[in-house]
Amino acid sequence: MNTEKLSQRLEAVANYIPNGYRLADIGSDHAYLPCYAVKRGMIPFAVAGEVAEGPYQSAKGQVEAEGLNDKINVRKGNGLQVISESEVDCITIAGMGGALITNILEEGKEKLGQVKRLILQPNVSAITIRSWLNDNGWVLIAEEILEEDEKIYEILVAEKGDAKEKGEFDLQTELLFGPFLLKQKSAVFKKKWLGELKNWQRILAQLENAAATKETIEKKNELLEKIKMVEGVLGH
Repeated sequence: MNTEKLSQRLEAVANYIPNGYRLADIGSDHAYLPCYAVKRGMIPFAVAGEVAEGPYQSAKGQVEAEGLNDKINVRKGNGLQVISESEVDCITIAGMGGALITNILEEGKEKLGQVKRLILQPNVSAITIRSWLNDNGWVLIAEEILEEDEKIYEILVAEKGDAKEKGEFDLQTELLFGPFLLKQKSAVFKKKWLGELKNWQRILAQLENAAATKETIEKKNELLEKIKMVEGVLGH
């Protein structure tokens, strides 16, 4: 992967960046995504944010090597601390857990006033992000699920709006599976949830042999509920 050819996962993220938007890529690593978008003329300006010294230096070196210092600002800082209010139109956060992405958004809420679009790619726990978006005035406008190097990734694209409208599915089902992904039910989607189903069934079987404490009973009930939801969605 380089600034000419992104990974399939990052290319999918790039596809949702609107032309002409100013971008902040949080957790930018080597700044491949902003370099790619600037070099293709998709965006006029980007901030590449990194919290750790190593990746920050990698991003700086990459931007300098590409001769893009005038269009890409590499900044070191935690989450959305690296941008000022109204500086960017679009924020990408890719390659982290859902809980961490949610934490970044929550802690940087005051920076989101002028932001028009969020493109988020969690490695796990997309439900955490969907719940946060739903509670904070953001609505999903697109979702994608893909498999690369035997790992399954989800991409969530959100804009400001009223998320309270009744969807095709109940809220808990949409938060867990994703409203767009539920409609598409792609082969990758089915593969992901069949894997989750088998895992939960395995854990449930182990709990059957555990002592019936309050915690194990609660965990069993939670797993049974999730298993029922997946079976309902997959038609098992």
